[in-house]
Amino acid sequence: MAWRLVRTAGARAVGAPAARQLSTVRKIELYDTTLRDGTQGEGVSLSLNDKLRIAEKLDDAGFDYIEGGYPLSNEKDVAFFERARSLALRSASICAFGMTRRRGVLAAADPGMLSLLRSEAPVCTIVGKTWDFHVTAVLRVSLEENIDMIGSSVGFLHGEGRRVIYDAEHFFDGWKANPLHARDSIRAAASASAQTIVLCDTNGGTTPEEVGVYTRAAIEALSDFPGVTVGVHCHNDCDLAVANSLAAVQAGASQVQGTINGIGERCGNADLISVAANLGLKRPESFSVLANAARSEPFSGLTELSRFVNETANLQLRPGQPFVGKSAFAHKGGMHAHAMQLASSSYEHIDPSLVGNSRRILVSELSGRSNISALTAASSHGRKVPLDAEKTKAVLAEVVRLEAQGYQFEAAQSSFELLVRKIAGEFKPHFKRIKYNVDVEGACMGNSLMDDALGAQTIEATVKLTLPDGTVKHEVAEGDGPVGALDAALRKALDEAYPTLRELHLVDFKASWVAITDAIESKLYKDDTRLVQERATKHAHNRVVEAAISASRQACALR
Repeated sequence: MAWRLVRTAGARAVGAPAARQLSTVRKIELYDTTLRDGTQGEGVSLSLNDKLRIAEKLDDAGFDYIEGGYPLSNEKDVAFFERARSLALRSASICAFGMTRRRGVLAAADPGMLSLLRSEAPVCTIVGKTWDFHVTAVLRVSLEENIDMIGSSVGFLHGEGRRVIYDAEHFFDGWKANPLHARDSIRAAASASAQTIVLCDTNGGTTPEEVGVYTRAAIEALSDFPGVTVGVHCHNDCDLAVANSLAAVQAGASQVQGTINGIGERCGNADLISVAANLGLKRPESFSVLANAARSEPFSGLTELSRFVNETANLQLRPGQPFVGKSAFAHKGGMHAHAMQLASSSYEHIDPSLVGNSRRILVSELSGRSNISALTAASSHGRKVPLDAEKTKAVLAEVVRLEAQGYQFEAAQSSFELLVRKIAGEFKPHFKRIKYNVDVEGACMGNSLMDDALGAQTIEATVKLTLPDGTVKHEVAEGDGPVGALDAALRKALDEAYPTLRELHLVDFKASWVAITDAIESKLYKDDTRLVQERATKHAHNRVVEAAISASRQACALR
Protein backbone atom coordinates (compact mmCIF):
# COMPACT_ATOMS: atom_id res chain seq x y z
CA MET A 1 0.00 0.00 0.00
CA ALA A 2 1.08 3.57 -0.61
CA TRP A 3 1.06 6.21 2.07
CA ARG A 4 0.71 9.95 1.72
CA LEU A 5 1.16 12.87 4.01
CA VAL A 6 -2.02 14.92 3.74
CA ARG A 7 -2.39 18.42 5.12
CA THR A 8 -5.47 18.65 7.33
CA ALA A 9 -7.89 21.53 6.93
CA GLY A 10 -8.56 24.02 9.67
CA ALA A 11 -7.09 27.07 11.39
CA ARG A 12 -3.72 27.05 13.11
CA ALA A 13 -1.74 29.52 15.16
CA VAL A 14 0.58 31.88 13.32
CA GLY A 15 4.01 30.32 13.06
CA ALA A 16 2.77 26.88 14.12
CA PRO A 17 3.62 23.92 11.84
CA ALA A 18 0.82 22.65 9.64
CA ALA A 19 -0.97 19.64 11.10
CA ARG A 20 -0.34 16.42 9.15
CA GLN A 21 -1.79 12.95 9.24
CA LEU A 22 -1.04 9.68 7.51
CA SER A 23 -3.70 8.63 5.01
CA THR A 24 -3.86 5.34 3.14
CA VAL A 25 -4.41 5.59 -0.61
CA ARG A 26 -6.41 2.51 -1.45
CA LYS A 27 -6.17 0.92 -4.93
CA ILE A 28 -9.57 0.33 -6.49
CA GLU A 29 -9.65 -2.25 -9.26
CA LEU A 30 -11.80 -1.44 -12.27
CA TYR A 31 -13.35 -4.51 -13.85
CA ASP A 32 -14.86 -3.85 -17.27
CA THR A 33 -17.62 -6.06 -18.62
CA THR A 34 -18.53 -4.03 -21.72
CA LEU A 35 -17.71 -6.98 -23.97
CA ARG A 36 -20.10 -9.29 -22.13
CA ASP A 37 -22.67 -7.52 -19.94
CA GLY A 38 -22.57 -4.42 -22.14
CA THR A 39 -23.57 -6.38 -25.24
CA GLN A 40 -26.73 -7.54 -23.44
CA GLY A 41 -28.08 -4.01 -23.87
CA GLU A 42 -30.77 -3.47 -26.46
CA GLY A 43 -29.30 -2.40 -29.78
CA VAL A 44 -25.72 -3.23 -28.76
CA SER A 45 -23.76 -5.62 -30.96
CA LEU A 46 -20.02 -6.03 -31.36
CA SER A 47 -18.10 -8.03 -33.94
CA LEU A 48 -15.09 -10.09 -32.96
CA ASN A 49 -12.72 -7.40 -34.22
CA ASP A 50 -14.72 -4.76 -32.35
CA LYS A 51 -14.25 -6.67 -29.10
CA LEU A 52 -10.53 -7.08 -29.66
CA ARG A 53 -10.06 -3.36 -30.44
CA ILE A 54 -12.03 -2.32 -27.36
CA ALA A 55 -9.99 -4.71 -25.21
CA GLU A 56 -6.78 -3.05 -26.38
CA LYS A 57 -8.23 0.40 -25.64
CA LEU A 58 -9.27 -0.67 -22.14
CA ASP A 59 -5.78 -1.99 -21.47
CA ASP A 60 -4.21 1.27 -22.65
CA ALA A 61 -6.62 3.17 -20.40
CA GLY A 62 -5.40 1.27 -17.34
CA PHE A 63 -8.33 -1.02 -16.55
CA ASP A 64 -7.42 -3.97 -14.36
CA TYR A 65 -9.78 -6.63 -15.71
CA ILE A 66 -11.46 -7.09 -19.10
CA GLU A 67 -14.28 -9.60 -19.20
CA GLY A 68 -14.25 -10.96 -22.73
CA GLY A 69 -17.45 -12.98 -22.77
CA TYR A 70 -19.16 -16.25 -21.91
CA PRO A 71 -17.35 -19.01 -23.83
CA LEU A 72 -20.19 -21.53 -23.41
CA SER A 73 -22.77 -19.26 -25.03
CA ASN A 74 -21.51 -18.57 -28.57
CA GLU A 75 -18.70 -19.14 -31.06
CA LYS A 76 -17.78 -15.46 -31.22
CA ASP A 77 -16.78 -15.47 -27.56
CA VAL A 78 -14.82 -18.69 -28.04
CA ALA A 79 -12.96 -17.00 -30.91
CA PHE A 80 -12.35 -13.91 -28.79
CA PHE A 81 -10.45 -15.85 -26.16
CA GLU A 82 -8.41 -17.59 -28.85
CA ARG A 83 -7.45 -14.27 -30.44
CA ALA A 84 -6.99 -12.52 -27.10
CA ARG A 85 -4.06 -14.79 -26.27
CA SER A 86 -2.00 -12.97 -28.89
CA LEU A 87 -2.93 -9.47 -27.74
CA ALA A 88 0.05 -7.56 -26.35
CA LEU A 89 -1.74 -6.27 -23.29
CA ARG A 90 0.26 -4.07 -20.93
CA SER A 91 -1.33 -5.00 -17.59
CA ALA A 92 -5.01 -5.90 -17.85
CA SER A 93 -6.13 -9.47 -17.12
CA ILE A 94 -8.59 -11.15 -19.48
CA CYS A 95 -11.53 -12.78 -17.70
CA ALA A 96 -13.92 -15.49 -18.87
CA PHE A 97 -17.45 -15.45 -17.48
CA GLY A 98 -19.48 -18.49 -16.48
CA MET A 99 -21.95 -19.92 -13.99
CA THR A 100 -21.65 -22.39 -11.15
CA ARG A 101 -21.91 -26.04 -12.08
CA ARG A 102 -25.32 -27.44 -12.88
CA ARG A 103 -27.25 -29.28 -10.23
CA GLY A 104 -26.46 -32.97 -10.05
CA VAL A 105 -23.31 -32.59 -12.17
CA LEU A 106 -19.74 -32.71 -10.90
CA ALA A 107 -17.75 -29.55 -11.58
CA ALA A 108 -15.12 -31.54 -13.46
CA ALA A 109 -17.79 -32.82 -15.84
CA ASP A 110 -19.83 -29.65 -16.22
CA PRO A 111 -19.81 -28.17 -19.76
CA GLY A 112 -19.66 -24.62 -18.43
CA MET A 113 -16.66 -25.33 -16.23
CA LEU A 114 -14.85 -27.07 -19.07
CA SER A 115 -15.53 -24.20 -21.48
CA LEU A 116 -13.91 -21.82 -19.01
CA LEU A 117 -10.80 -23.97 -18.89
CA ARG A 118 -10.66 -24.21 -22.69
CA SER A 119 -10.77 -20.41 -22.95
CA GLU A 120 -7.35 -20.35 -21.23
CA ALA A 121 -8.31 -17.05 -19.60
CA PRO A 122 -6.15 -16.48 -16.53
CA VAL A 123 -9.16 -15.24 -14.54
CA CYS A 124 -12.56 -16.91 -14.37
CA THR A 125 -15.58 -15.06 -13.04
CA ILE A 126 -18.32 -17.32 -11.71
CA VAL A 127 -21.84 -16.12 -10.95
CA GLY A 128 -23.89 -17.92 -8.33
CA LYS A 129 -27.18 -17.50 -6.49
CA THR A 130 -27.37 -15.54 -3.25
CA TRP A 131 -31.11 -14.94 -2.94
CA ASP A 132 -32.90 -17.96 -1.47
CA PHE A 133 -35.94 -17.18 -3.65
CA HIS A 134 -33.84 -17.75 -6.81
CA VAL A 135 -32.28 -20.88 -5.35
CA THR A 136 -35.60 -22.60 -4.72
CA ALA A 137 -37.78 -21.06 -7.48
CA VAL A 138 -35.28 -20.73 -10.37
CA LEU A 139 -32.53 -23.27 -9.75
CA ARG A 140 -34.99 -25.52 -7.93
CA VAL A 141 -32.41 -26.92 -5.56
CA SER A 142 -32.07 -26.88 -1.80
CA LEU A 143 -30.13 -24.14 -0.04
CA GLU A 144 -27.53 -26.72 0.94
CA GLU A 145 -27.06 -27.83 -2.65
CA ASN A 146 -26.61 -24.21 -3.74
CA ILE A 147 -23.80 -23.75 -1.21
CA ASP A 148 -22.10 -26.88 -2.54
CA MET A 149 -22.51 -25.74 -6.17
CA ILE A 150 -20.74 -22.48 -5.32
CA GLY A 151 -17.91 -24.04 -3.36
CA SER A 152 -17.21 -26.92 -5.73
CA SER A 153 -17.25 -24.67 -8.83
CA VAL A 154 -14.84 -22.12 -7.38
CA GLY A 155 -12.65 -24.87 -5.92
CA PHE A 156 -12.43 -26.74 -9.22
CA LEU A 157 -11.30 -23.70 -11.20
CA HIS A 158 -8.82 -22.66 -8.51
CA GLY A 159 -7.44 -26.20 -8.49
CA GLU A 160 -6.86 -25.87 -12.23
CA GLY A 161 -4.68 -22.82 -11.67
CA ARG A 162 -7.21 -20.08 -12.40
CA ARG A 163 -7.75 -16.94 -10.39
CA VAL A 164 -11.43 -16.89 -9.49
CA ILE A 165 -13.75 -13.95 -8.96
CA TYR A 166 -17.14 -14.86 -7.53
CA ASP A 167 -20.15 -12.74 -8.52
CA ALA A 168 -22.82 -13.02 -5.84
CA GLU A 169 -25.95 -12.47 -7.94
CA HIS A 170 -28.82 -10.60 -6.24
CA PHE A 171 -26.62 -10.18 -3.17
CA PHE A 172 -28.46 -7.20 -1.71
CA ASP A 173 -31.95 -8.65 -2.26
CA GLY A 174 -30.68 -11.96 -0.93
CA TRP A 175 -29.22 -10.44 2.22
CA LYS A 176 -32.48 -8.61 2.92
CA ALA A 177 -34.52 -11.81 2.46
CA ASN A 178 -32.26 -14.35 4.17
CA PRO A 179 -29.03 -12.92 5.58
CA LEU A 180 -27.90 -16.31 6.89
CA HIS A 181 -27.97 -18.00 3.48
CA ALA A 182 -26.48 -14.95 1.76
CA ARG A 183 -23.66 -14.98 4.31
CA ASP A 184 -23.07 -18.72 3.88
CA SER A 185 -22.97 -18.40 0.06
CA ILE A 186 -20.22 -15.80 -0.06
CA ARG A 187 -18.24 -17.61 2.64
CA ALA A 188 -18.47 -20.80 0.57
CA ALA A 189 -16.82 -19.00 -2.34
CA ALA A 190 -14.15 -17.49 -0.10
CA SER A 191 -13.34 -20.81 1.56
CA ALA A 192 -12.90 -22.36 -1.89
CA SER A 193 -10.22 -19.74 -2.66
CA ALA A 194 -12.10 -17.06 -4.62
CA GLN A 195 -9.86 -13.99 -4.63
CA THR A 196 -12.71 -11.47 -4.79
CA ILE A 197 -16.36 -11.66 -3.79
CA VAL A 198 -18.45 -9.27 -5.88
CA LEU A 199 -21.74 -8.05 -4.42
CA CYS A 200 -24.23 -7.69 -7.27
CA ASP A 201 -27.23 -5.37 -7.26
CA THR A 202 -28.68 -7.41 -10.10
CA ASN A 203 -32.15 -5.85 -10.13
CA GLY A 204 -30.72 -2.35 -9.65
CA GLY A 205 -33.18 -1.49 -6.89
CA THR A 206 -30.87 -0.86 -3.95
CA THR A 207 -30.13 2.62 -2.58
CA PRO A 208 -26.67 3.97 -1.70
CA GLU A 209 -27.45 3.87 2.02
CA GLU A 210 -28.38 0.19 1.82
CA VAL A 211 -25.34 -0.61 -0.32
CA GLY A 212 -23.09 0.89 2.34
CA VAL A 213 -24.72 -1.06 5.15
CA TYR A 214 -24.72 -4.44 3.37
CA THR A 215 -21.21 -4.01 1.96
CA ARG A 216 -19.88 -3.49 5.47
CA ALA A 217 -21.86 -6.55 6.58
CA ALA A 218 -20.31 -8.66 3.80
CA ILE A 219 -16.81 -7.48 4.67
CA GLU A 220 -17.44 -8.41 8.29
CA ALA A 221 -18.75 -11.83 7.25
CA LEU A 222 -15.49 -12.45 5.35
CA SER A 223 -13.19 -11.01 7.98
CA ASP A 224 -11.62 -14.40 8.75
CA PHE A 225 -10.47 -14.69 5.10
CA PRO A 226 -7.72 -12.04 5.11
CA GLY A 227 -6.72 -12.52 1.48
CA VAL A 228 -10.23 -12.13 0.09
CA THR A 229 -11.39 -8.75 -1.19
CA VAL A 230 -14.90 -7.43 -1.86
CA GLY A 231 -16.17 -5.84 -5.07
CA VAL A 232 -19.47 -4.46 -6.33
CA HIS A 233 -21.49 -4.74 -9.54
CA CYS A 234 -24.46 -2.36 -9.76
CA HIS A 235 -27.20 -2.13 -12.35
CA ASN A 236 -28.79 1.21 -13.11
CA ASP A 237 -32.52 0.57 -12.90
CA CYS A 238 -32.98 3.37 -10.34
CA ASP A 239 -30.32 5.60 -11.93
CA LEU A 240 -28.11 4.94 -8.91
CA ALA A 241 -25.48 2.54 -10.27
CA VAL A 242 -22.58 5.01 -10.04
CA ALA A 243 -23.71 6.34 -6.66
CA ASN A 244 -24.11 2.79 -5.36
CA SER A 245 -20.66 1.84 -6.62
CA LEU A 246 -19.09 4.81 -4.86
CA ALA A 247 -21.02 3.98 -1.68
CA ALA A 248 -19.64 0.44 -1.77
CA VAL A 249 -16.10 1.72 -2.22
CA GLN A 250 -16.58 4.11 0.67
CA ALA A 251 -17.76 1.14 2.77
CA GLY A 252 -14.64 -0.85 1.94
CA ALA A 253 -15.08 -2.49 -1.49
CA SER A 254 -11.89 -2.59 -3.53
CA GLN A 255 -13.23 -3.56 -6.96
CA VAL A 256 -15.93 -1.95 -9.11
CA GLN A 257 -17.47 -3.77 -12.04
CA GLY A 258 -19.30 -1.94 -14.80
CA THR A 259 -19.20 -0.94 -18.46
CA ILE A 260 -18.01 1.97 -20.55
CA ASN A 261 -20.83 4.52 -20.81
CA GLY A 262 -22.97 2.29 -18.58
CA ILE A 263 -24.33 0.20 -21.46
CA GLY A 264 -26.01 -3.08 -20.63
CA GLU A 265 -29.26 -4.94 -20.09
CA ARG A 266 -32.42 -3.00 -19.23
CA CYS A 267 -31.18 0.36 -17.89
CA GLY A 268 -27.52 -0.61 -18.03
CA ASN A 269 -24.66 -0.90 -15.57
CA ALA A 270 -22.50 1.44 -13.56
CA ASP A 271 -20.67 3.74 -15.96
CA LEU A 272 -16.98 3.11 -15.32
CA ILE A 273 -16.12 6.42 -16.98
CA SER A 274 -17.93 8.26 -14.18
CA VAL A 275 -16.70 5.86 -11.50
CA ALA A 276 -13.06 6.35 -12.55
CA ALA A 277 -13.38 10.14 -12.79
CA ASN A 278 -15.12 10.47 -9.43
CA LEU A 279 -12.64 8.28 -7.59
CA GLY A 280 -9.50 9.51 -9.32
CA LEU A 281 -10.26 13.21 -9.63
CA LYS A 282 -12.51 13.84 -6.64
CA ARG A 283 -10.79 11.59 -4.11
CA PRO A 284 -7.15 11.17 -5.17
CA GLU A 285 -6.02 11.37 -1.54
CA SER A 286 -8.06 8.25 -0.75
CA PHE A 287 -8.30 6.13 -3.90
CA SER A 288 -6.06 5.15 -6.80
CA VAL A 289 -7.49 4.03 -10.15
CA LEU A 290 -6.11 3.54 -13.67
CA ALA A 291 -2.56 3.57 -12.31
CA ASN A 292 -1.42 1.31 -15.16
CA ALA A 293 -2.59 3.56 -17.97
CA ALA A 294 -0.33 4.09 -20.96
CA ARG A 295 -0.55 7.87 -20.72
CA SER A 296 0.90 9.86 -17.83
CA GLU A 297 -2.45 11.60 -17.22
CA PRO A 298 -4.85 8.65 -17.43
CA PHE A 299 -8.09 10.55 -16.92
CA SER A 300 -7.42 12.77 -19.95
CA GLY A 301 -8.20 9.76 -22.14
CA LEU A 302 -11.68 9.10 -20.74
CA THR A 303 -13.54 11.19 -23.34
CA GLU A 304 -11.70 9.50 -26.19
CA LEU A 305 -12.40 6.04 -24.70
CA SER A 306 -16.09 6.81 -24.19
CA ARG A 307 -16.58 7.99 -27.76
CA PHE A 308 -14.52 5.16 -29.20
CA VAL A 309 -16.77 2.54 -27.58
CA ASN A 310 -19.95 4.31 -28.68
CA GLU A 311 -18.72 4.70 -32.24
CA THR A 312 -17.49 1.11 -32.41
CA ALA A 313 -20.84 -0.17 -31.12
CA ASN A 314 -22.69 2.23 -33.46
CA LEU A 315 -24.41 3.90 -30.50
CA GLN A 316 -25.51 7.51 -30.27
CA LEU A 317 -23.36 9.70 -28.07
CA ARG A 318 -25.17 11.03 -24.98
CA PRO A 319 -24.64 14.81 -25.04
CA GLY A 320 -25.38 15.14 -21.33
CA GLN A 321 -23.20 12.24 -20.18
CA PRO A 322 -21.25 13.40 -17.10
CA PHE A 323 -17.59 14.24 -17.61
CA VAL A 324 -17.32 13.17 -21.27
CA GLY A 325 -20.54 14.25 -23.00
CA LYS A 326 -20.48 17.00 -25.61
CA SER A 327 -22.73 19.11 -23.37
CA ALA A 328 -20.96 18.29 -20.09
CA PHE A 329 -19.14 21.64 -20.20
CA ALA A 330 -21.45 23.57 -22.53
CA HIS A 331 -22.79 26.93 -21.35
CA LYS A 332 -25.89 28.41 -22.91
CA GLY A 333 -27.39 30.82 -20.39
CA GLY A 334 -26.11 34.39 -20.56
CA MET A 335 -25.48 34.59 -16.82
CA HIS A 336 -23.44 31.40 -16.96
CA ALA A 337 -21.33 32.52 -19.91
CA HIS A 338 -20.65 35.86 -18.24
CA ALA A 339 -19.53 34.16 -15.03
CA MET A 340 -17.34 31.74 -16.97
CA GLN A 341 -15.42 34.67 -18.46
CA LEU A 342 -14.63 35.84 -14.94
CA ALA A 343 -13.90 32.45 -13.34
CA SER A 344 -14.19 29.09 -15.06
CA SER A 345 -14.86 27.30 -11.77
CA SER A 346 -18.04 29.32 -11.28
CA TYR A 347 -20.07 26.84 -13.37
CA GLU A 348 -17.69 23.89 -13.84
CA HIS A 349 -16.85 21.31 -11.19
CA ILE A 350 -13.53 20.42 -12.88
CA ASP A 351 -11.36 21.63 -15.73
CA PRO A 352 -12.77 19.75 -18.76
CA SER A 353 -9.28 19.06 -20.08
CA LEU A 354 -8.68 16.74 -17.11
CA VAL A 355 -10.96 14.20 -18.78
CA GLY A 356 -10.04 15.13 -22.37
CA ASN A 357 -13.19 17.17 -22.91
CA SER A 358 -13.57 20.83 -23.85
CA ARG A 359 -15.62 23.86 -22.90
CA ARG A 360 -18.27 25.14 -25.30
CA ILE A 361 -20.17 28.42 -25.28
CA LEU A 362 -23.54 28.20 -27.05
CA VAL A 363 -25.70 30.88 -28.59
CA SER A 364 -29.49 31.07 -28.56
CA GLU A 365 -32.30 33.38 -27.49
CA LEU A 366 -31.24 32.54 -23.91
CA SER A 367 -27.78 33.99 -24.47
CA GLY A 368 -26.28 37.23 -23.26
CA ARG A 369 -23.57 39.48 -24.66
CA SER A 370 -20.93 37.32 -22.99
CA ASN A 371 -21.96 34.37 -25.18
CA ILE A 372 -21.63 36.52 -28.30
CA SER A 373 -18.24 37.88 -27.22
CA ALA A 374 -16.89 34.42 -26.44
CA LEU A 375 -18.03 32.96 -29.75
CA THR A 376 -16.79 35.83 -31.91
CA ALA A 377 -13.43 35.68 -30.16
CA ALA A 378 -13.12 32.03 -31.18
CA SER A 379 -14.16 32.16 -34.83
CA SER A 380 -13.63 28.77 -36.42
CA HIS A 381 -12.50 30.53 -39.61
CA GLY A 382 -9.39 31.53 -37.74
CA ARG A 383 -10.04 35.26 -37.87
CA LYS A 384 -11.61 37.19 -35.02
CA VAL A 385 -14.47 39.47 -35.97
CA PRO A 386 -14.13 42.81 -34.14
CA LEU A 387 -17.42 43.77 -32.49
CA ASP A 388 -17.94 46.79 -30.29
CA ALA A 389 -20.61 46.90 -27.59
CA GLU A 390 -23.31 48.16 -29.94
CA LYS A 391 -22.67 45.53 -32.61
CA THR A 392 -22.54 42.82 -29.98
CA LYS A 393 -25.92 44.00 -28.74
CA ALA A 394 -27.21 44.03 -32.33
CA VAL A 395 -26.03 40.44 -32.93
CA LEU A 396 -27.76 39.27 -29.77
CA ALA A 397 -30.99 41.03 -30.73
CA GLU A 398 -30.91 39.45 -34.19
CA VAL A 399 -30.31 35.98 -32.74
CA VAL A 400 -33.30 36.41 -30.42
CA ARG A 401 -35.47 37.67 -33.30
CA LEU A 402 -34.53 34.87 -35.68
CA GLU A 403 -34.86 32.10 -33.10
CA ALA A 404 -38.37 33.37 -32.37
CA GLN A 405 -39.06 32.68 -36.07
CA GLY A 406 -37.75 29.13 -35.86
CA TYR A 407 -34.04 29.50 -36.55
CA GLN A 408 -31.62 27.57 -34.35
CA PHE A 409 -28.01 28.72 -34.04
CA GLU A 410 -26.93 26.46 -31.19
CA ALA A 411 -25.68 23.72 -33.52
CA ALA A 412 -25.07 25.95 -36.55
CA GLN A 413 -21.81 27.76 -35.90
CA SER A 414 -21.30 28.71 -39.54
CA SER A 415 -24.72 30.34 -39.77
CA PHE A 416 -23.93 32.31 -36.63
CA GLU A 417 -20.60 33.48 -38.02
CA LEU A 418 -22.27 34.63 -41.23
CA LEU A 419 -24.79 36.59 -39.15
CA VAL A 420 -21.95 38.25 -37.23
CA ARG A 421 -20.12 39.18 -40.43
CA LYS A 422 -23.27 40.70 -41.88
CA ILE A 423 -23.77 42.92 -38.83
CA ALA A 424 -20.05 43.75 -38.72
CA GLY A 425 -20.18 44.86 -42.37
CA GLU A 426 -17.68 42.22 -43.51
CA PHE A 427 -20.02 40.00 -45.49
CA LYS A 428 -19.97 40.00 -49.29
CA PRO A 429 -22.50 37.58 -50.83
CA HIS A 430 -21.33 35.19 -53.54
CA PHE A 431 -24.76 35.13 -55.13
CA LYS A 432 -28.15 36.80 -54.78
CA ARG A 433 -31.29 34.75 -54.66
CA ILE A 434 -34.07 35.96 -56.94
CA LYS A 435 -36.61 33.23 -56.30
CA TYR A 436 -37.00 29.54 -55.73
CA ASN A 437 -39.84 27.03 -55.97
CA VAL A 438 -40.39 23.44 -54.92
CA ASP A 439 -42.98 21.32 -56.68
CA VAL A 440 -44.45 18.79 -54.26
CA GLU A 441 -47.76 18.29 -56.06
CA GLY A 442 -48.84 14.71 -56.10
CA ALA A 443 -47.39 13.90 -52.70
CA CYS A 444 -50.88 13.14 -51.42
CA MET A 445 -52.41 11.80 -54.63
CA GLY A 446 -52.51 8.17 -53.52
CA ASN A 447 -56.03 6.85 -52.98
CA SER A 448 -54.99 4.57 -50.13
CA LEU A 449 -52.11 3.90 -47.78
CA MET A 450 -51.00 1.06 -50.02
CA ASP A 451 -51.38 3.08 -53.26
CA ASP A 452 -47.78 4.24 -53.65
CA ALA A 453 -47.93 5.98 -50.25
CA LEU A 454 -44.83 4.18 -49.04
CA GLY A 455 -42.86 4.39 -52.27
CA ALA A 456 -40.15 6.84 -53.24
CA GLN A 457 -41.14 10.08 -54.94
CA THR A 458 -38.98 12.57 -56.81
CA ILE A 459 -39.47 16.25 -55.97
CA GLU A 460 -38.60 19.05 -58.41
CA ALA A 461 -37.05 22.38 -57.38
CA THR A 462 -36.38 25.54 -59.39
CA VAL A 463 -33.77 28.15 -58.42
CA LYS A 464 -33.13 31.56 -59.97
CA LEU A 465 -30.18 33.65 -58.79
CA THR A 466 -27.66 36.31 -59.82
CA LEU A 467 -23.87 35.96 -59.65
CA PRO A 468 -21.57 38.90 -58.75
CA ASP A 469 -20.73 39.48 -62.45
CA GLY A 470 -24.43 39.93 -63.24
CA THR A 471 -24.97 36.49 -64.75
CA VAL A 472 -28.45 35.13 -64.09
CA LYS A 473 -28.76 31.42 -63.44
CA HIS A 474 -32.12 29.69 -63.70
CA GLU A 475 -31.91 25.94 -63.03
CA VAL A 476 -34.23 23.01 -62.31
CA ALA A 477 -33.24 19.82 -60.51
CA GLU A 478 -34.84 16.83 -58.87
CA GLY A 479 -34.24 15.25 -55.48
CA ASP A 480 -35.54 12.63 -53.10
CA GLY A 481 -37.31 15.34 -51.10
CA PRO A 482 -37.78 19.10 -51.03
CA VAL A 483 -34.47 19.77 -49.32
CA GLY A 484 -32.58 17.40 -51.59
CA ALA A 485 -34.20 18.98 -54.67
CA LEU A 486 -33.36 22.53 -53.51
CA ASP A 487 -29.79 21.52 -52.79
CA ALA A 488 -29.41 19.92 -56.23
CA ALA A 489 -30.85 22.96 -58.03
CA LEU A 490 -28.70 25.43 -56.11
CA ARG A 491 -25.53 23.41 -56.72
CA LYS A 492 -26.39 23.18 -60.40
CA ALA A 493 -26.74 26.96 -60.60
CA LEU A 494 -23.44 27.59 -58.81
CA ASP A 495 -21.29 24.70 -59.99
CA GLU A 496 -19.58 26.48 -62.88
CA ALA A 497 -18.69 29.57 -60.86
CA TYR A 498 -17.80 27.74 -57.64
CA PRO A 499 -16.67 24.15 -58.37
CA THR A 500 -15.34 23.65 -54.82
CA LEU A 501 -18.95 23.32 -53.66
CA ARG A 502 -18.72 19.72 -54.83
CA GLU A 503 -16.86 19.08 -51.57
CA LEU A 504 -19.90 20.13 -49.51
CA HIS A 505 -22.29 17.36 -48.50
CA LEU A 506 -25.68 17.37 -46.82
CA VAL A 507 -25.80 15.28 -43.63
CA ASP A 508 -28.87 16.39 -41.66
CA PHE A 509 -32.46 16.40 -42.89
CA LYS A 510 -33.39 19.35 -40.64
CA ALA A 511 -31.87 21.71 -43.20
CA SER A 512 -33.96 24.41 -44.85
CA TRP A 513 -33.33 26.95 -47.60
CA VAL A 514 -31.66 29.18 -45.00
CA ALA A 515 -29.36 26.38 -43.86
CA ILE A 516 -28.43 25.43 -47.42
CA THR A 517 -27.61 28.97 -48.53
CA ASP A 518 -25.71 29.63 -45.29
CA ALA A 519 -23.75 26.41 -45.74
CA ILE A 520 -22.79 27.37 -49.29
CA GLU A 521 -21.84 30.93 -48.31
CA SER A 522 -19.74 29.51 -45.48
CA LYS A 523 -17.99 27.13 -47.88
CA LEU A 524 -17.29 29.92 -50.36
CA TYR A 525 -15.97 32.17 -47.58
CA LYS A 526 -13.59 29.42 -46.53
CA ASP A 527 -12.38 29.01 -50.10
CA ASP A 528 -11.77 32.76 -50.33
CA THR A 529 -9.63 32.72 -47.18
CA ARG A 530 -7.98 29.33 -47.97
CA LEU A 531 -9.01 28.04 -44.53
CA VAL A 532 -10.99 24.92 -45.38
CA GLN A 533 -12.23 23.19 -42.22
CA GLU A 534 -14.99 20.82 -41.30
CA ARG A 535 -18.17 22.76 -40.58
CA ALA A 536 -20.84 22.16 -37.99
CA THR A 537 -23.62 23.96 -39.87
CA LYS A 538 -26.83 21.95 -40.01
CA HIS A 539 -26.96 20.29 -43.42
CA ALA A 540 -29.19 17.62 -44.87
CA HIS A 541 -28.43 14.45 -46.76
CA ASN A 542 -31.10 13.90 -49.37
CA ARG A 543 -31.21 10.17 -48.57
CA VAL A 544 -32.20 11.08 -45.03
CA VAL A 545 -34.72 13.61 -46.30
CA GLU A 546 -36.47 10.71 -48.02
CA ALA A 547 -37.69 9.64 -44.60
CA ALA A 548 -39.27 13.05 -44.04
CA ILE A 549 -41.17 13.13 -47.33
CA SER A 550 -42.21 9.50 -46.82
CA ALA A 551 -43.64 10.40 -43.41
CA SER A 552 -45.62 13.33 -44.85
CA ARG A 553 -47.00 11.14 -47.63
CA GLN A 554 -48.10 8.51 -45.13
CA ALA A 555 -49.80 11.25 -43.11
CA CYS A 556 -51.67 12.37 -46.23
CA ALA A 557 -52.73 8.80 -46.93
CA LEU A 558 -54.11 8.45 -43.40
CA ARG A 559 -56.34 11.53 -43.66
